[in-house]
Amino acid sequence: MEHIITPHEAGFRMPAEWEAHTGCWMIWPERPDNWRLGAKPAQKAFTAIATAISRFEPVTMLVSAAQYENARACLPPAIRVVEMSSNDAWARDIACTFLLGKNGELAGVDWPFKSWGGLYFPWDKDDAIASKILGLERARSFRAPFVIEGGAIHVDGEGTVLVAEQCVLNENRNTDVRRQDMERMLKDYLGASHVIWLENGVPHDETDGHIDNLACFVKPGVVLLTWCDDPADPHYQVSREAEARLKDARDAKGRALTIERIPMPTPMFYTEEEAAGVDATASGMNRKAGERLAASYVNFYIANGAIIAPAFGVETDEPARKVLARLFPEREIVMLPAREILLGGGNIHCITQQQPKAL
Repeated sequence: MEHIITPHEAGFRMPAEWEAHTGCWMIWPERPDNWRLGAKPAQKAFTAIATAISRFEPVTMLVSAAQYENARACLPPAIRVVEMSSNDAWARDIACTFLLGKNGELAGVDWPFKSWGGLYFPWDKDDAIASKILGLERARSFRAPFVIEGGAIHVDGEGTVLVAEQCVLNENRNTDVRRQDMERMLKDYLGASHVIWLENGVPHDETDGHIDNLACFVKPGVVLLTWCDDPADPHYQVSREAEARLKDARDAKGRALTIERIPMPTPMFYTEEEAAGVDATASGMNRKAGERLAASYVNFYIANGAIIAPAFGVETDEPARKVLARLFPEREIVMLPAREILLGGGNIHCITQQQPKAL
């Protein structure tokens, strides 16, 4: 059997999100069985986020042929609009994970995509996007052997990967996958040397616990964890289990981790109006009034010189802003209304994908 060269063998690694970017990739929302009211409210929210990011780095928006003229009219001229077919708009999970080589050359991982365990059919166009982006950038592409999404991984840029077992080892992605095999792949394809395994992600999350809704590195040796102090909330136990594992962990450099906390947003739920606005005829993914929304302030994007973070119009917004301002004193904190993105199943980090600056 022919040996497949992995990114690690070829000298590539995934940089940390706070390292310099060439730009940001996003995908225009339009899917009616995920976005309410024909995705018009979501398009307004995506436009606001893309506009904010474009103040700090170039943004490329991928748009279907049917939506091209609408998107071009909505978005500022500075945002590049590229026609590309997709099934949905979650660039973090659908697009490639960019890598840099030892000499600063650009490459990327093309993760096999299975729509979070087959939640939204079809997903064939989404699975093709990573290789198309890498082709546009004339970058080397590495197709990974296991299904995983970009939102399921977070790195410190120094060899450490943070994941949650609930998602990464879920059989709805890869049947009978062994932990040691998944860990080997993460190291091989992210150019890493150490994996930290948390147990469960944020409750009520249809991604089965993406790490980018629970915890993230804010710099080497420091992890920000979404935290809940209400014993009646299911995240109360999840946050404590995660903290305990982080306290026991060491990173790739052998350092103990500093754990910072950011509050869980005030509980939010689908309203009857919001649930009724989704056309579930295609996938059957009905939104139900009264369902808890998997909200988290950890789901932010680190842009060049800024933090683009979600705001929900609730009392925890300001305490969350203060935490981010303390942890990122050199960056502007930009919090934007993000409930419309949350209604679709994710947030700002989920709809963005950074491209690191190549040399």
